[in-house]
Amino acid sequence: MRKCTRCLTPETVDTITYDEEGVCSVCRQVEFKQDKIDWADRGRQLDEIVAAHKGKGLYDCIVPYSGGKDSVFQLYYIIKVLKLKPLVVRYNHWGYRPLVEENNTSVFKQLGCDVVEFTPNFHVVRELMLESFKRRGDFCWHCHTGIYSGVMHMAVRFEVPLLFWGESTAEYHSWYTFEEMEEVDEKRFNRLMNQGITADDMYEFLQGRVERRDLWMFDYPKRKDLIKLKVQSICLGNYIEWDTKANVELIKKELGWKGQEVEGVPPEYDYEKIECTFQGMRDWSKYVKRGYGRANHLLSIDIRNGRKTREEALEIEARYDGKRPASMDWFLQHLQITEDEFYDILAPHQVHPWKFDRKNLETGDVMPDFDKWDRTDLSDLKVGPPK
Repeated sequence: MRKCTRCLTPETVDTITYDEEGVCSVCRQVEFKQDKIDWADRGRQLDEIVAAHKGKGLYDCIVPYSGGKDSVFQLYYIIKVLKLKPLVVRYNHWGYRPLVEENNTSVFKQLGCDVVEFTPNFHVVRELMLESFKRRGDFCWHCHTGIYSGVMHMAVRFEVPLLFWGESTAEYHSWYTFEEMEEVDEKRFNRLMNQGITADDMYEFLQGRVERRDLWMFDYPKRKDLIKLKVQSICLGNYIEWDTKANVELIKKELGWKGQEVEGVPPEYDYEKIECTFQGMRDWSKYVKRGYGRANHLLSIDIRNGRKTREEALEIEARYDGKRPASMDWFLQHLQITEDEFYDILAPHQVHPWKFDRKNLETGDVMPDFDKWDRTDLSDLKVGPPK
């Protein structure tokens, strides 16, 4: 399988292209970010946006918030640097690890902010997880769509037109470039987040196992309502030079934010995707489909930023990617499927030329907090169509 000659990005990543030197489009985009963007000018543009919204409504802006490194940094920057009054909006995806609540309590108390959380019905969520896993090989459709459409619904309901998201997706993919001022709008929602499945589609797929009104959070808000509100939904990373490692150091120092180990992730990246119990299985699904895992993604970022050589990264990738998560049995119980069914579902979603082989699989390490993950017994509540 072909990889970028500079980082480790393989050809099975969506939107990736390589130039005549074999360097991938993300590495070239990051070159542009580092060498060509006038960040002082971007900062002045941000000041103008802030001035246009500050003090005009109940809240100055909305900050979507999971409790992971990026949203914590966003909230810190909005309150401490931009001096704005935000409404924090959380979509509870039912996978929060115990440390997340501890971190959030500390962060919210220190920074001072109002918080709204929406938690969808877990019976509905479980049906959505199984159906999207079958349709796209990705059980996180409810999370991708709920976070983005749900937050926009809150913007409409609270009449807050300015929303701050985190980094530009140009950091990791080529859906957008740093030359564009990417907006987190309906176009982006349909391009990146809903995987080609609308809430209407999902309702039809589920064949009456949920009510249509159960899915309102997964519909994008009406365009006329967003236009009337004059929504600006922007990436903070388009206005300040985003550096995840520096951001993490700042929130650890200033807020006492704590990292923790994640399945399939080298310990030095104790800040990456720490908030979700399903993360290891999501990364594993991607590995089965596309032949790369979370370590590949993180190491490629470090290569682009001069923090790792390609040789060092290849050695670390070989040690961490491609291991069956220790949480797999726990996950299979949630969706009431067997391990064979898991791999059978993913088989048609594999991306050429990658071919997954189940022989000689090693199981990864058990997470230190695994015994605290939710184990509510739902074995009597069936998920999926009648068998």
